Amino acid sequence: MRFCPRCGSKNIDWVLPQDWSKWECKVCGYIGAFIIEDSKIADEIKREYLKKQGKDKGQG
Repeated sequence: MRFCPRCGSKNIDWVLPQDWSKWECKVCGYIGAFIIEDSKIADEIKREYLKKQGKDKGQG
């Protein structure tokens, strides 16, 4: 399983199937070569991302 390094989502796929070096997250828009393959780390990233999103929405 692969996860987004920015938000921890599983909804991540290759930008181009022919170019396996770039990934795109459908949730947060991340595009890059780095991905997470450890679900425990992804869970921590997701908690922090959601926490940050909540703070950002509250300050608007």
